[in-house]
Amino acid sequence: MHYNDSFSGFVNGTPPMFKLFGGLIFLIVIGGFLFVIIKGLSTWTSNNSAERIYTPCKVVDKRTEVWGGSGNSRARTNYYVTFEFNDSTRKEFYVKPSQFGLLVIGDSGELAYQGTRFLGFNRVIDGHNNTI
Repeated sequence: MHYNDSFSGFVNGTPPMFKLFGGLIFLIVIGGFLFVIIKGLSTWTSNNSAERIYTPCKVVDKRTEVWGGSGNSRARTNYYVTFEFNDSTRKEFYVKPSQFGLLVIGDSGELAYQGTRFLGFNRVIDGHNNTI
């Protein structure tokens, strides 16, 4: 009995350069996925092992990053806040939309963070604390 597999016939008839190019594209896609997964796990592990820091600071800037939204896909927005510490150094953190709306440029208080992870901001208004 003769079995004719149309896919293997297609692959056997494909020029070697097309096979090589297809394999290369496959490896690039898989490599990209692995890179993103490993980088995310590395950041998560690094943040978890970092000590929690509580330090006085001031909100000096806020920004948004909008991405997507072409065609039928929806737009997404990332929210970032920059804090300035007493030694004039600055750090920017990704914050949730609900936290972003509560922070105002010029706010002073105590920032809580762990590695690159924003944990919270305790605003000081006229000697009274307001946790965000």
